[in-house]
Amino acid sequence: MIRFIFSDLRRLWAGSLVVVLLVALATALGVCVVLQERALRLGSARAADKFDLVIGAGGSETQLVLSSVFLQPSPLPLMPGDVLARLAADPRVDWAAPIGFGDSFSGYPIVGTTVTLAENLSGGFAEGRIFAREGEAVIGSAVKLPLGAEIKPMHGVAEEGGETHTELVYHVAGRLRPTGTAWDRAILVPIQAVWHIHGLGAEEHEGEAGHDHEHEGAGHDVHEHHGEIDPDAVIDEKWAADAPGLPAILVKPKTIADAYKLRQEYRSGNTVAVFPGEVLTNLYGTLGDAKQILVAVAAGAQALVAASLVLVTVIHIGQRRRQIGALRAFGAPRGAIFGIVWLEFFFLVVVGIGLGFTFGYAAALTLSGMFSQTSGIAMPVGFAREDAGLAAVLLLFATILAALPAVLAYRQSPAQALRA
Repeated sequence: MIRFIFSDLRRLWAGSLVVVLLVALATALGVCVVLQERALRLGSARAADKFDLVIGAGGSETQLVLSSVFLQPSPLPLMPGDVLARLAADPRVDWAAPIGFGDSFSGYPIVGTTVTLAENLSGGFAEGRIFAREGEAVIGSAVKLPLGAEIKPMHGVAEEGGETHTELVYHVAGRLRPTGTAWDRAILVPIQAVWHIHGLGAEEHEGEAGHDHEHEGAGHDVHEHHGEIDPDAVIDEKWAADAPGLPAILVKPKTIADAYKLRQEYRSGNTVAVFPGEVLTNLYGTLGDAKQILVAVAAGAQALVAASLVLVTVIHIGQRRRQIGALRAFGAPRGAIFGIVWLEFFFLVVVGIGLGFTFGYAAALTLSGMFSQTSGIAMPVGFAREDAGLAAVLLLFATILAALPAVLAYRQSPAQALRA
């Protein structure tokens, strides 16, 4: 029987190929949606795990996390610089790192921060060393620049007609190990260099504090106040109460209890403190709704494919009536005819499902790779246990669908088939 089936499939290869491709494409759509949504969840969750607590000025918690953790460019209000001084002196804080952003170079975001954050971000250096002077920079693992390369910061991005700063040229001193986060595509420079290049500093901040709060990033929309920069100036990370305004501070509490106490304390007044994981949970709710829509679209496509396969099946059985009649006339029992037709169609649908999982996995890998290249966030694509349930449902669907042509063939009498 098996040899007969394969012989029949070779003879009807064109129709068989159509059935396989229809099933494969419909299956691939659903598989790609599931794998891509899971990869986005895992990738963003792992990226957020690097940071315990984020403190910023009052405003959107979601935007605060997107800007500080995922480095998505967006204007953020500034909080007073004395917040950083209080956190640095707080015994509940292991370390607190200010960040300032808004500048870029060759499409890579330039982030002003501290030695402490740069050293703790990836667990070490792939090459080179930490920045020690205002004119030095550390790059993420995905930044395509060699050690010693010159970096000329541009305010904003080139696509928006950003202005290139001429006061300071950074030189790459080291490259961090991969983190699987957006910070792999970041250029890290001393926060004090970011302040100075935008004309901000302790000596002038007192008179500009109110004005700075209307601006974004590290206060560098005030680019008409460029300062004089000494690239060889030694980094000073002793924070004073009159430090320039900041869009965000990344905090590493000493204990979990300290983290909750700090979060509660800095959620009042003119600051907001968030756990990135909590914010992502809310985003996942939105993603879940979007996933349901995409799954519904995939299910609709699969239903259309099923309807098409039913039509193809009816036509296919009509074309094979004489063959089926001849088999019955030579003594083949109805059960054998049912088994032959069912096995043929079931085999084609199963092959299509297998190819669909392969195509869906390949598509998810491609999309995740493209997203990772632009965002720096590692997107792990892989199957999970629950995917076995999807495969089981599709196999059950194949079993039922294959029974339709088998029943049609089973009900034909030899006389009717041979007269056709």
